[in-house]
Amino acid sequence: MTSVVNIAAYKFVSLNDLPERRAQLLALAGDAGLKGTILLAPEGINLFLAGLEGGIDAFLQTLRADPCFADLEVKFSHSEGVPFRKLLVKIKREIIRMDHPTIRPEAGRAPGVDAQTLARWLEQGVDDAGRPVVMLDTRNAFEVDEGTFKNAIDWRIDRFTQFPAAVQAHRAELEGKTVVSFCTGGIRCEKAAIYMNEAGIQNVYQLDGGILKYFEETGGPGYEGKCFVFDERHSLDPGLAPTKP
Repeated sequence: MTSVVNIAAYKFVSLNDLPERRAQLLALAGDAGLKGTILLAPEGINLFLAGLEGGIDAFLQTLRADPCFADLEVKFSHSEGVPFRKLLVKIKREIIRMDHPTIRPEAGRAPGVDAQTLARWLEQGVDDAGRPVVMLDTRNAFEVDEGTFKNAIDWRIDRFTQFPAAVQAHRAELEGKTVVSFCTGGIRCEKAAIYMNEAGIQNVYQLDGGILKYFEETGGPGYEGKCFVFDERHSLDPGLAPTKP
């Protein structure tokens, strides 16, 4: 196994005192020898970090000691080197920008489907109620071009803020089906599923943990190609191995 551990995690939780939290996390990750990016916003945290296993473990142990992050779910992968050049901790308006402030995942998540269940649904072609299953890619077009689920719906959006309008333009193609929204790590598809539920679309699920968790737990059946990631690895194959172009 290679020596560098990569982690990706997010959580929607109300946060205050963001400048103080930024300073604390910058020191914590720096002391652990980690590089990557942490985003903080009033709606939560989103992070992509890499470092040696001991540093990752120390960082997560201290982070989870904060009640806000005690149940933080983390996705792991490995690489031969650190795929980030520096450590950044940024304060943002949203940890994933959608420009719909009424969408508050902390107030209640859309139903989720775990990786093993989704793999079974895809093999069957229907969910447990017998409805056709369609995969809805919520990522930007250039990410989808690296790989996606077979026959996934792709609306060719250039940024996530375009997603709500795309839903309204294409909602008829979702009716009568079980819709599973998915993205790289789960954050976009969580907001997307909530938006679709609030828009009155029935039988919408989010893929828990996104593509990376699906790869980690199943090896990627039904997925074609690679998964784009926003670091120097460029993309990962279903075995979570880097595949630089």
